[in-house]
Amino acid sequence: MADLRINLGGIESPNPFWLASAPPTNSGYQVQRAFEAGWGGAVWKTLGDPIINTTSRFAALHLGSRRVVGFNNIELITDRPLEENLKEISETKKRFPKHAIIASLMVEPRREKWHEIVKAVEAVGVDGLELNFGCPHGMAERGMGSAVGQQPDLVRQQTEWVKEVAETPVIVKLTPNITDIRYTARAASQGGADAVSMINTINSLMGVDLDRWLPIPHVDGKGAHGGYCGPAVKPIALNMVAECARDPQVGIPISGIGGIGTWRDAVEFLLMGASGVQICTAAMHHGFRIVEDMIDGLNNYLDQRGIASVMEIVGKAVHTYSDWNNLNLNYKVVARIHEETCIHCNKCHIACEDASHQCIDIVHNEQTGRETLVVREEDCVGCNLCAIVCPVEGTIEMVEVPTSLPPLSWNQRQAALAANEDRETG
Repeated sequence: MADLRINLGGIESPNPFWLASAPPTNSGYQVQRAFEAGWGGAVWKTLGDPIINTTSRFAALHLGSRRVVGFNNIELITDRPLEENLKEISETKKRFPKHAIIASLMVEPRREKWHEIVKAVEAVGVDGLELNFGCPHGMAERGMGSAVGQQPDLVRQQTEWVKEVAETPVIVKLTPNITDIRYTARAASQGGADAVSMINTINSLMGVDLDRWLPIPHVDGKGAHGGYCGPAVKPIALNMVAECARDPQVGIPISGIGGIGTWRDAVEFLLMGASGVQICTAAMHHGFRIVEDMIDGLNNYLDQRGIASVMEIVGKAVHTYSDWNNLNLNYKVVARIHEETCIHCNKCHIACEDASHQCIDIVHNEQTGRETLVVREEDCVGCNLCAIVCPVEGTIEMVEVPTSLPPLSWNQRQAALAANEDRETG
């Protein structure tokens, strides 16, 4: 079996699966049960000044028969007393000394407040700190959370304040509610952070009750924007992780968060530069035992490839993630339909006719007497739409075809054109 241990910015844990700061890490009882189930670490639900929460506070987006493809909350940081949390952190660390316990922190934007809480949580034995600069609601209105995370100068300044007294590694958790997350990631790095984590939740309104004309969820007749997470946000999170992983100005480890619910999701984040992953919504939906499948799946994946340690795959796909103008314009794929599994629903034909390049014909097959769908490959632009809408997996295959043209990116094309102009004018 492969070695699943990780080291993320100086924080070690038995495997890369951490529970994210959220309701599943609200107490010692929960974190200890999670560690017994197999989780390698936990980011303790955000500590700070006493907070009053509301009811109700959660909502979910369902899609067809699938439950919770998206999840929304308006919950704030823990409403349990700091002293109670510190006592339980100490007890949990003594019972599970090899597991990672990271304290998520959020306080007023004052240096002495940060110093005070850092010293208090480090005194009970945490392995690291995670500065919550990401929550988009409630605390942001008080100058905390994403109110900090949306301003690189504040991210850098408050990270510096923490690093002045911190003796354990500092992770800065970033908000996705910003145009380009690399700027705040760079600011965290400049402030001395040992790692960044991303993404926190995305601003959202989950829905509107059509009978009562109220936001979902509502609190006594009024709603507010909340934080969106769950499987639906994974592509957004994965892009932000990859963008920061390939940015040399960030240059520190990443803890990946956002829609991770299986070992496959986790491997994707690791390949795109995360040194570990944090999980919340899947644990809230299915319980702590989902980590068993994640550990088994990751182990099998590594063993089948002869990879000895999970750390060996961190960032291995980052070099393949680039900008559009570096893509090969002469690369070509076309759609091919496998007649033996086609159910003749014609969804590919409809999609191609209405939304693509009208290159799938309905042809009468003389041998079978049935109509057959045939791709005119010379007109196919390889957009993938037909394969995406096809309800039978594998029936439409996108096949690479040779073009006899050398690789040519937009940048190379523009450079060649400029060179020609120089020769003509020179």
